[in-house]
Amino acid sequence: MLYSAEVEHMCRVAKGADHGPAPIPEEGKWVQAKEIKDISGLTHGIGWCAPQQGCCKLTLNVKDGVIQEALVETIGCSGMTHSAAMAAEILSGKTVLEALNTDLVCDAINTAMRELFLQIAYGRTQTAFSEGGLPIGAGLEDLGKGLRSQVGTMYGTVAKGVRYLEMAEGFVTRLALDKEDLVIGYEFVNLGKVMESVSKGVDPKEAIAKATGTYGRFTKEDGAVKHINPRHE
Repeated sequence: MLYSAEVEHMCRVAKGADHGPAPIPEEGKWVQAKEIKDISGLTHGIGWCAPQQGCCKLTLNVKDGVIQEALVETIGCSGMTHSAAMAAEILSGKTVLEALNTDLVCDAINTAMRELFLQIAYGRTQTAFSEGGLPIGAGLEDLGKGLRSQVGTMYGTVAKGVRYLEMAEGFVTRLALDKEDLVIGYEFVNLGKVMESVSKGVDPKEAIAKATGTYGRFTKEDGAVKHINPRHE
């Protein structure tokens, strides 16, 4: 290591404050994180690209500094879905420092990784006070039955009003309107449940019927005067 002449000629002063880093909460323990292997936790974060055309929700489950589980969810940009496919493969098995300095293909995913690194490094994870943290596979629980991302897609205009297109419950097929043309309920199909049933040999029509439900006041008895297809009416 090279020192400048000015430093070389200085006398040494002993270091008094040498108590190490402040402990941070990690999976139910207080840890003095000095190395990457000292970091553990499960957390979520959001990232966006520079032109803000799309965003990514990233979920990482880190154990002893290594990413053991990665869930990459994207919306708003067609290209980033393929980027997510590569990023999910890239992230698993890397340390959080490696992942921070790896090209994750899409700028939104890279930004999400940056935001998660800050949370994880400072002990602000979802499992900071959960003893033992969460098992590998916990990320999938956010997706629910059928393993589909929670998506909300709504559209509205001054001229024609609002259209609900997709809710957490599923793909919206019909809106219920009251006598004043206000939305008072909707019908939906949970596509995750449909495909899960179809993969088990259930007839597609039967699978759709079983995965169809309603929310709010949808029937005539509840005050619905008419039903419209939000995509075509």
